[in-house]
Amino acid sequence: MFRSIQFKIIVVFFLIGIIVITGLGLVYIQSINNLEINLSNKEIGNIEELAQFIEQMRNTNITALIVAGVLFLVGGILIAIVLSRFVIYPINKLIKSAEKITEEEKKKDKTNSPKEEVKKSKNKKDMVNIEDVLGVMTTELKEKLSEVSTQKNQIETILLHMTDGIIAFNMEGEIILINPAAKKFLSIRPEDITFDDIFAKFKLGINMEKIIYLENWTSTEQRIQVEDNYVNVFFAPFKNESDRPNGVIAVIQDITEHVKLDNMQKEFVADVSHELKTPITSIMGYADTLLEGEYDKETQDKFLNVIASEARRMARLVTDLLTLSRYDNNKNRVKKVSFDLGELVKKCQDKLAIEIKKKNHTVNSFVTADVPPVYADKDDIERVILNILTNSIKYTPEGGEIKIYVGFVYNDAYIKIFDNGIGIPEEDLSRIFERFYRVDKARTREMGGTGLGLSIAKEILDKNGGSIDIKSTVGKGTEVVIRIPTKETKEVLS
Repeated sequence: MFRSIQFKIIVVFFLIGIIVITGLGLVYIQSINNLEINLSNKEIGNIEELAQFIEQMRNTNITALIVAGVLFLVGGILIAIVLSRFVIYPINKLIKSAEKITEEEKKKDKTNSPKEEVKKSKNKKDMVNIEDVLGVMTTELKEKLSEVSTQKNQIETILLHMTDGIIAFNMEGEIILINPAAKKFLSIRPEDITFDDIFAKFKLGINMEKIIYLENWTSTEQRIQVEDNYVNVFFAPFKNESDRPNGVIAVIQDITEHVKLDNMQKEFVADVSHELKTPITSIMGYADTLLEGEYDKETQDKFLNVIASEARRMARLVTDLLTLSRYDNNKNRVKKVSFDLGELVKKCQDKLAIEIKKKNHTVNSFVTADVPPVYADKDDIERVILNILTNSIKYTPEGGEIKIYVGFVYNDAYIKIFDNGIGIPEEDLSRIFERFYRVDKARTREMGGTGLGLSIAKEILDKNGGSIDIKSTVGKGTEVVIRIPTKETKEVLS
């Protein structure tokens, strides 16, 4: 098809050239003839010389016309060659590719019946129309572009919502891709646009050349502290289609919680060691003293009482540690039952009657509403209430006042315990549920506390679907609010 088009274009080009040259020749000949007629009608002295001039002019212009025709012919051939090489050949190649694609699509199409295939093979022997071919290619191109655009949008969405940070650098160290998480983790400023801008300030002792060319000898994982947070950065080179280095990608993970838990674990081990060392030292000291010499009955009893007190303190500490361990490992089964919260509070108050009387406290309990039965582990909730009441008794001066309110709000029953004790500093409120954390360590040990009571209380309430909140003011007192789900809540949720 295109060969015929090419031939037609060349023929038309030559025809136009011949017509133009012929027209110019005719116009020229007519002009010469008119000039001769005009000269023959006039008397001019040197008419023969003028006639010779005209003849020469005629011969010269005929030669010029011939040369012009030859040049036009050469120009036409050159245009034909250029047209064939840079226009016709690429289009022919495009058509062949389209025909090949069309044939492959036909082979894949298995839905047509044999009769329809025979009919098509007879009717489709002509060349594919260029418009149809371009239409098919345009459709496929649109589909490919749409697919690429969809994949691009998916990747952008994934990067945008990833919890890990991603940064990609080209071979010049310039950022070519970055997501919001990376900017947040590394506190990247708008002017930070290169590898060195971002990582040089952390003094990692690593650069792109080491990552790319010394991958097997360079540590590609680094821990970085950014203000109060910690991140782990993993560097890896990526390659192009020719398997040559094309840049570096950095994956940033937030490990702040892991570091804090690791530090808490280390502190926990140190605290347990210290808490056990103190009573053990006392027991060993008093026991060795008794063994070294003879003492009167009163001194012996005093030393033995100290040994027994420290032993009980160790026993309480070990018991609390075992309790926390069971909750951490989900080995402590929660046996939920329905029970009256007001009666349980009264029972706990009666158990602590002796301690209340020793410090001459006034303790009043109030049930503010028709509280439905709560649904939780009764023994665990009793332990929580006893722990909170014991703390109120310990840290409230003699003659103090403690008020207990039992009520119901929304779907939870609650217990509010108010005291007018020494209170807790505001800066310590956020840490009082940490294990072994004490506001006044010396005083807590003196009163026999292990520093694990509130931690255990929070673990128990979490397991039972409840919560605990503490508000306090130094010198004025403390308010503790405990929320426990009711039976109705459990039934609705189930």
